[in-house]
This record gives sequence, structure tokens and C-alpha cells, in this order.
Amino acid sequence: MPAPIRLRELIRTIRTARTQAEEREMIQKECAAIRSSFREEDNTYRCRNVAKLLYMHMLGYPAHFGQLECLKLIASQKFTDKRIGYLGAMLLLDERQDVHLLMTNCIKNDLNHSTQYVQGLALCTLGCMGSSEMCRDLAGEVEKLLKTSNSYLRKKAALCAVHVIRKVPELMEMFLPATKNLLNEKNHGVLHTSVVLLTEMCERSPDMLAHFRKLVPQLVRILKNLIMSGYSPEHDVSGISDPFLQVRILRLLRILGRNDDDSSEAMNDILAQVATNTETSKNVGNAILYETVLTIMDIKSESGLRVLAINILGRFLLNNDKNIRYVALTSLLKTVQTDHNAVQRHRSTIVDCLKDLDVSIKRRAMELSFALVNGNNIRGMMKELLYFLDSCEPEFKADCASGIFLAAEKYAPSKRWHIDTIMRVLTTAGSYVRDDAVPNLIQLITNSVEMHAYTVQRLYKAILGDYSQQPLVQVAAWCIGEYGDLLISGQCEEEEPIQVTEDEVLDILESVLISNMSASVTRGYSLTAIMKLSTRFTCTVNRIKKVVSIYGSSIDVELQQRAVEYNALFKKYDHMRSALLERMPVMEKVTTNGPTEIVQTNGETEPAPLETKPPPSGPQPSSQANDLLDLLGGNDITPVIPTVPTSKPASAGGELLDLLGDINLTGAPTAAPAPASAPQISQPPFLLDGLSSQPLFNDITTGIPSITAYNKNGLKIEFTFERSNTNPSVTVITIQASNSTELDMTDFVFQAAVPKTFQLQLLSPSSSVVPAFNTGTITQVIKVLNPQKQQLRMRIKLTYNHKGSAMQDLAEVNNFPPQSWQ
Repeated sequence: MPAPIRLRELIRTIRTARTQAEEREMIQKECAAIRSSFREEDNTYRCRNVAKLLYMHMLGYPAHFGQLECLKLIASQKFTDKRIGYLGAMLLLDERQDVHLLMTNCIKNDLNHSTQYVQGLALCTLGCMGSSEMCRDLAGEVEKLLKTSNSYLRKKAALCAVHVIRKVPELMEMFLPATKNLLNEKNHGVLHTSVVLLTEMCERSPDMLAHFRKLVPQLVRILKNLIMSGYSPEHDVSGISDPFLQVRILRLLRILGRNDDDSSEAMNDILAQVATNTETSKNVGNAILYETVLTIMDIKSESGLRVLAINILGRFLLNNDKNIRYVALTSLLKTVQTDHNAVQRHRSTIVDCLKDLDVSIKRRAMELSFALVNGNNIRGMMKELLYFLDSCEPEFKADCASGIFLAAEKYAPSKRWHIDTIMRVLTTAGSYVRDDAVPNLIQLITNSVEMHAYTVQRLYKAILGDYSQQPLVQVAAWCIGEYGDLLISGQCEEEEPIQVTEDEVLDILESVLISNMSASVTRGYSLTAIMKLSTRFTCTVNRIKKVVSIYGSSIDVELQQRAVEYNALFKKYDHMRSALLERMPVMEKVTTNGPTEIVQTNGETEPAPLETKPPPSGPQPSSQANDLLDLLGGNDITPVIPTVPTSKPASAGGELLDLLGDINLTGAPTAAPAPASAPQISQPPFLLDGLSSQPLFNDITTGIPSITAYNKNGLKIEFTFERSNTNPSVTVITIQASNSTELDMTDFVFQAAVPKTFQLQLLSPSSSVVPAFNTGTITQVIKVLNPQKQQLRMRIKLTYNHKGSAMQDLAEVNNFPPQSWQ
């Protein structure tokens, strides 16, 4: 059989292929020749054939038939064969295939080989694709090589030990004695790998973390020597001595100093030295400075050092490299909650980033700008953000408008400024605002009695000839309907009044009705406004009647219904029209934390004991179970028993008509209120126990697996379960809410409902803010009485504010473990 072509010739041949099909044909032909050679057990050219096979594998062609040939090369005594064999094993094999276990004995022999390069090949392969079984069998050999005097082997053994620890964490203690001595090594390669090994051990074991904290002075000394050392051509990168080792040491110091005062104190000085002495003209220096900033912000550092770190990020914002600017904005966004004043000093630079061409930088700058808004800078920041809203891309407008609304509501210096700002947003980006922007602005205008004339005049001028911004037109139509008489009278004191006739006002509203740009909702606002003006205007009532009667035959059902009802007001109930259409009273701000009878608000401090009282003789409060909507199918909803008794009477609307957001999820009709003579629902005995200063349960049995009830948009809700020994029908569910996004979730409220066969009680949550980056959790206790031992089902509702938007979601939990309810 002729000798196979060399790898170099194969590469040259494949590169001459003009089409994919031609290349595929060449590969198939060569694979056939390689297979034939493998079948003939040709030892002479096995190494060459496997090398060619690896090249084909890297091109994306199947090469699995060469796996056993790799094992044969590994077993060979030639170094060249072993080198290709181990390389093939790392590329073609992984722990999912049983073939790799056949290598264990060969690797063990090679780890004890007399040649360091053969030992290095075995260590590389084990550290790359060793399974947990292989790691257990060969950990002893790796640990011996960690103690050798050969620095070439020690650095490879340290990296292999990292892989062993990841696969079999319980073997960590085996490497503890050898790891301590690695930091005394002068060789930078060994030092680098030893720091990697220490980092892995500290991240995986709290005990190791506490043990290695005493190495902080030694790590500080190594880092100081790196900074103070002169030029070393072996380790110099752009004028900085071994930046890779410096970055690794800074990361390890960050882990060791987190939540530890003594360790943080020991590293404060060296971090200040690194921050002040590192050259920033090259990217290498910026990488070290960035790691230094992260370490300073993560440990318990001094306030002056934290200001220095934020100033470094401020300098990053002036860098020409977009990546560095993006990193700086992201880091400042993480620290703005803890060091607000220090970040405020760089406000002008951050605002300048809003004009950047890069959309990622724009988004980060916008989020950071909103985080910097406060009562002192609200006017200046809103001016910049409104200018940004004018010129930004459409994908930014919704988030920017929401952020401006929230900031204006929180920090508005005056009612007029607040109204002007929101109107500016509606004029600029009205089509992108949230659905609740219109009712919120209407409420704001209604409550600002002294601003009614000014507002209606501004809105009238804003919609003259432009109906493209539908939310703006809706607010304007509502205000013209309410305060049209003020518009006609010209009583505006804040600015020069305009002279408008009744017919001109009606012309505008009729134009909105017939405009092709008007949505159905906008037409409804306009028709209602025209109807209201029948009691505000005196000369155009007949015209209004005519317009209303025309829309009585509209193809839009909503408009038709309104028009028919308004026609009836003109004809049958004209004596009631003025009373029905009188001006709206001042609106009260409605809280969204749910009904008052269900005490779940995040402002509660301590649950009070419940008392069982005899039923009163008068009408029952609306917290009866009958008033709850059917949330899980059938009229079987149980009331949520409050942790604090309430004395608030039933309102006309009934606060408990809907536990989870005014929606009948099953379409079933709402149950009628209970008659006055019906007895009050008795509270189960377990709810009366332990709600004083005593612990909730002293006889808890555990061992029930936890579940993830919700995991979406960075919010994760986990349920853990406990059972009472004295009352097996009682299950205590502890919810833990965590947040993996980069911003806190505020005003967090958790609500729940269960079928009627259960009794459920929500206790107070630990907080109303879910911290970002999983740095903390909110906990809340749910107690469920399940006397019939039925499978547990639950519907939950989550509301919170995130990135300037009010978020709300519903979910159903049906995967409760059997131990929690059987």
C-alpha cells in the first residue's frame, strides 16, 4: 500500500477546492484511505493519519472513528505518537463516552514517567477531559506532582488540580498542604496557576475561604513586588510587569476580603498603590485598574478608597475605547446605590454619553442618568433626558418615557413643572408611553385645581392639527370635556390666554372623531368630551345633539353604545344630564398593593394576634370568601386570612372582588355577597398559634424538597416547606425571592390564592426591595391548612417596579412535592 500523503499536502489540497462539494469529496476520499489504513493496523503511519483526522475534525467533518487509534498512540512509547494521541483524545473524546475510561491506566503510567514532557501531556489531558471517576483514581498522582521541584510540572499540576476539584469537590482537602507552598514559588507561571487554584477552592468552600484568609499579607506582598519591580523582559506587557498575574491576585483578594474587616484592612494600602501607580495609556493598565475598582467596591474598603475607585471609572468614561466606556457605565450603575454622591460628581460626563453613537452605551447611560436623578438636580437632568427623548432611536423611547414619568412624580418641584414635563413627553413620544400614563396624567391634572385653565389651554394648542400622539389626544379630549368652559372664558393667568369659540372647540373634537389616525379609545374620549360640553357650553347644544345622534349607528360598537346612551340622556333623562356630567371631583391616589382586608403590604412591621369574635348583627364585611373571584376553577376559593384584623367597612365596589388584579381568570361569575345573617368564617386553630412574640412553630419537621415556583425576567421565587408535628394538616411555606438583574426590584408585593378546601395565611415579608445581582433575598411565610390532604394548588401574583417600569405577572404553581400535602 502506498504511503499516505502528509498533513501539509492534505491542507494544501483542501485549500485548492473551489466549492463546498469539491472539498467534501476530497475529505471523503481521504477518510476512506485512513479507514483502510486503520483496518490494516498500519503502525508506521498511524500518527500521520490521526493528525489528518484531527484537521478534518476541526473543519467540522465527523472523525469519531479515530477514537481508538488515539488510545493506541497514547500507549506507544514514542513521544511524537503520545503527543498526537493525547491531542486527539482531548479533541475527540469526552466523559460522556465510555472509551475515555480506557485511558486511565495509560495516564497513570505517564504521570509517573521519567520525562517531564510526557508527564505534562498526561496532566493536560486529565485537566481537559478527565471524568469524575478518572479524577478520583488519579488525584493522588496529581497531588504528588504538585510537590515536585520542577516548576514546569507544578504549574500544569495546579491547573489539573483545579479540574479535579471541579469534578470531585470532596478531594479539595487533599491539595491543601501543597497549595500553601505554591505561593512561595518565584516562577510566575507557578504563581499564576496557584492563585487560580486558591480562587477555585475559596469559591467552592466557606471553610477554605476562612482558612486562606491568613494568606492575605503574602498575596499583598507578591502584588507589591510586581508593582515595584523594575523592567523584566520575560514578564513585561506594554510596560507593566505580568498584568495577568496582577489581575488574578486582585480577583483572589476580592474573594478573601468580602465581608471580612481584617482582610479588607490589610489590602487597603496595596489597592490604593495599584490604583495610583498603574499606567492608563494602554489597555493593559485599564484592565488592572478595572479589577482594582471591582475589588475596592466588593470588600469593606475605606470611603476615600471607594471615591478613588469611582473617579477611575469616571476617567474611563472619557476613554476613546467604547468597550471601556461601556464597562465604566455598567460598574457605576452597580455602585450608584451605595456611593450616590461620589457618582454624582461625574454626572455631566454620564449625560454626555447619552449622545454616543453606540446603542449599548446609550442604554447604560440612560439607566445611570435616571439613577442619579434627585430633588436637587431634577430640572437639569430632565432637560437633558427630554432632549435625549427627542433624538433617540424608537427602541429607547418607551423606557425613557417611563423613567421620566417616575422621576417627575417623585421629585417634581411644582405641579406646573410636573404637568409641563409629562405633556412634553406625550408630545414627543406619546405613542411609546405605558398604558397607565393617560389615567395618571388625568389624575394629576384633576388634583391640581389651580392649574386647570392653564392645562386645558396648553393641551388645546398641543393637538391643533396633529392627532398622531394618541395618548396626548386622549388627555386633551378629557380635559377639554371637563374644563371647556375655562378654555372659552380665557381665564388663564399663567400664560397669555387665547380666544376660542365654542364652535372651534367642537371642530377640534369632531376632527378627532373622523381622523384616520384616531384609535377607537381616542374616539371614545372625544365623544364623551363632546357630551360633557353640552353642560359647559350654551350656544352649541343642538350641534352636540346632532353629532351624538350620528354616532348612534356607528360600526364601532363602543362608540355606538356611548352614543345611544348619550342620546337617551338628551331625550328621556335630560333633567339628570347636568348632574351626571358635572365636573369630576378631586381623585385620591389608589394604592396597588391589593385590598386592605388582605394584609400583605410591605410596610407592615409585626403581625398581630388574631381574635375570634362573634358575628355582628349588621352586614358582613366584603372579606367573605363568597366575594372572591373564582381563580382556580369552580366557586371554591378560600379567603386569605389577614395577619392583622381590620375594622374598615365594605366599600361600594368591594375591595376583595379580585385578589389578583380585577380579572376573572376562569370566566366564572362572581359569587353573590353573603347574607347578613350568615356566620363569619371561623379561623382555623393553627392561625391563632404563635403569632405573638413566640416562634411560629417549635415542632417543625423538615426534609421536604424545595421547588422553584417562578423564574422569569431575572426574578426567581423558591418555595421551601416545613410541617408541624402537632398538627400534620399544617404546611409552612417560606418563599425566597431573588433578583439576578443589575438593578434592584422595588415595591415588591407577593399575593396568593388557593382553592376553598384550604385555608391560607400570608405573613409580613422581610422587605419590599429585592437586591440586584442575587446579593440578598426577600423572605415571606405562607401557612396553609389542608385538613382533607388534597393536592395543593396555588395561583400567585407578583407586582414590582424595575428599571422605571411597573411590572406585574400571574403564575400557577402545581408542582408541590407530595410530602408537603400528603
